[in-house]
Amino acid sequence: MAKIKISQNPTFKAKVAIPRVGADPVSVEFEFKYLDRLALAQYFDKWNGASEQHIKQVQEDGLTWQESTAAEIAIQVGQLKDIVHGWEFDEKLSDESLTALCTTCVGAPQAVLAAYQTAYQPARLGNS
Repeated sequence: MAKIKISQNPTFKAKVAIPRVGADPVSVEFEFKYLDRLALAQYFDKWNGASEQHIKQVQEDGLTWQESTAAEIAIQVGQLKDIVHGWEFDEKLSDESLTALCTTCVGAPQAVLAAYQTAYQPARLGNS
């Protein structure tokens, strides 16, 4: 009988279609940090809390579009820092390169988060 370990690898890879303005998306391989269900839920709580705080700040403080966008980019950079371990981009993974990605590629943060979440979805079994 084959031996299979229950524990997961600490990282996994997935392709992400990074949207490009006026061009087709570019497929980039990302290496993600594996999180167990409880750790993943903790991050979702953290991210939801940051989003709720951002919405509250926009409503109460009347932020300008630029201030609101800068705050949203900061939230997205934090989300990607939590889950991305490496990538295929020429630029080395860093706070600055994550900020550049979130600033220049409007749909990139959502594409990365969606690819990460898709990796956690149970695989379809059989032909159903």
